[in-house]
Amino acid sequence: MARKFGGKFSPGGAANDPRDAAVDPVRIKKAGSRGGLLYVPPVILVFTSLGAGPATLVTALAGAAVLTLAVWLLQEGLRAEAAYDARKVARRPALPRKMLASALTGIGIALAAYTGDSGVVESALYGVAALALHVAAFGIDPLSDKKMEGLDRFQQDRVARVVDEAEAHLTRMTTEIASLNDRRLIERVSGFQRVARRMIATVEQDPRDLSGVRRYLGVYLMGARDATTKFAEIYRRTSDAQARAKYEALLDDLEENFAARTEKMLLEDRSDMDIEINVLRDRLQREGVSLKMKRND
Repeated sequence: MARKFGGKFSPGGAANDPRDAAVDPVRIKKAGSRGGLLYVPPVILVFTSLGAGPATLVTALAGAAVLTLAVWLLQEGLRAEAAYDARKVARRPALPRKMLASALTGIGIALAAYTGDSGVVESALYGVAALALHVAAFGIDPLSDKKMEGLDRFQQDRVARVVDEAEAHLTRMTTEIASLNDRRLIERVSGFQRVARRMIATVEQDPRDLSGVRRYLGVYLMGARDATTKFAEIYRRTSDAQARAKYEALLDDLEENFAARTEKMLLEDRSDMDIEINVLRDRLQREGVSLKMKRND
């Protein structure tokens, strides 16, 4: 019978959790809410151009579409920046969303100005001013990778890659469980994710254990993700209480193992990691999740 882990590394525990001050999905989501009021000008632009003739209306629609895309890119860029700032090791965003948002804002404002009494030159000047104000208000994207002192480039890349993959698995779990619209399940998965993110934080602060821990953060989080997808498909169709109980028991087992492993990492006790890995592998395989080790680094 699985039991819920209740030690200091479980949700609500009293440990000084390094991840509490690091990547918090709620905080990252909130960071993306900045600039939400910028969705209003495109709407106003369209409504004020409805009776101004077809040419003006089409220009206004184009300007509104560009401005709307700019706001969406801005919010995605703010989320990416918040995640970057929270990590000790991070790659710079592959797509400079905030800078693209600034450029699109300038183009959108230029099109909006052209629908009025402004000529081409005046509209372009309005666009340049809007671009400059956007950059002043929201800044630009991070332009360099964030590195830890004492690690070479190869180690930095390995840590960043493992962390990115782990976060992708956790994000997929969130999406799958959110689709069930069950608050208790969402909170239960969030509890497991908090424990997993503590391990991520520990690896970021001290990557010496990376070779062994990457199996937790890669293969076994992938197994947890696949088990979540499998459960969500079944529960969405059947609301099977037994399937739910088995899934929650699996989360209990995984959470206990992840939390215990993190505590031992902090104590620098690496003696029995292979035993714990085998226990996790057997537990996931009993749930019908096939695990294949990746060897890409």
